[in-house]
Amino acid sequence: MILVALTDIHGRTGRLADIAGDLSAADVVLLTGDLTHFGRRDDAARVVDAVRRHNPRILAVPGNCDYPDIAAYLAQEGIGLHARHVVTDGIAFLGVGGSLPCPAPTPNEFTEGELGALLEEAALGLSRDLPWVLVSHQPPRDTIVDHAHGGLHVGSRAVRDFIAQFEPVVCFSGHIHEAAGTDAIGPTRLVNCGPLHVGRHAYAEITGGLHVLEIR
Repeated sequence: MILVALTDIHGRTGRLADIAGDLSAADVVLLTGDLTHFGRRDDAARVVDAVRRHNPRILAVPGNCDYPDIAAYLAQEGIGLHARHVVTDGIAFLGVGGSLPCPAPTPNEFTEGELGALLEEAALGLSRDLPWVLVSHQPPRDTIVDHAHGGLHVGSRAVRDFIAQFEPVVCFSGHIHEAAGTDAIGPTRLVNCGPLHVGRHAYAEITGGLHVLEIR
């Protein structure tokens, strides 16, 4: 299975044409939050429709800059992963949107305890025999993918603990624009490709296990 992940679009879809080849070739396109820049469901719909012109097979979580009604829109469209899971072609996709509280308040924030509970809800009833793909707007703590300006690690301990316990094959995250890179927690690979407007996306291939993971 080929996966392409986009993060922190913030309503800016102009670079989609630059990655049309990878988008159209993907079995699933993952949108890992901040589809809009403090937008509502209509703003999110414009972003989703722009991606659908290249590939209709989308799964998504909202980000902290997406108002809560966007999670409801994604669920109604059948593409939402916030606090839920979907099994596609033998691979389990599960997700959590929003972020921890930010220095300047944003509309979709959770405490560590709430993030942990949302992740537990997403995994409820999911077989451990399947390969899991975690989609979390908030990256895990103390990794390359949560390293903010000034040297601070601002990721989530709850997300990190969930990864350590359940060992998904890969975790796609975003939120920290300057923390583009790849890392690992145990056997789980981590990737934050950085915001779409700078022209980056994540590319992965999974066949049983993860065979390719790169930022393009």
